[in-house]
Amino acid sequence: MAKKVIDEPSEDVVANARKDRAQRRGPFARVALFIRQVFGELRKVVTPTRKELLSYTGVVLVFVVIMMLLVSGLDFGFSALVNFLFGDPTIAG
Repeated sequence: MAKKVIDEPSEDVVANARKDRAQRRGPFARVALFIRQVFGELRKVVTPTRKELLSYTGVVLVFVVIMMLLVSGLDFGFSALVNFLFGDPTIAG
């Protein structure tokens, strides 16, 4: 029975890709091979459950808020430091 490419270990996939490249396919055959490989990879994708998706979304949102606070704090601190060191040129008029 023929073995599917998606069932092979990654080394065999690489070897098959090199063998296919060595055959010098035409442009349409290369596009078709690429599309077959894309669909093969998409079959391996596992979609998260609703609970996992909400959990991942929460983690990302919390991380973004923390990074926003960190960057805002650094921005405020550096601007205060620059104003302290160099003064405000609009006041010295």
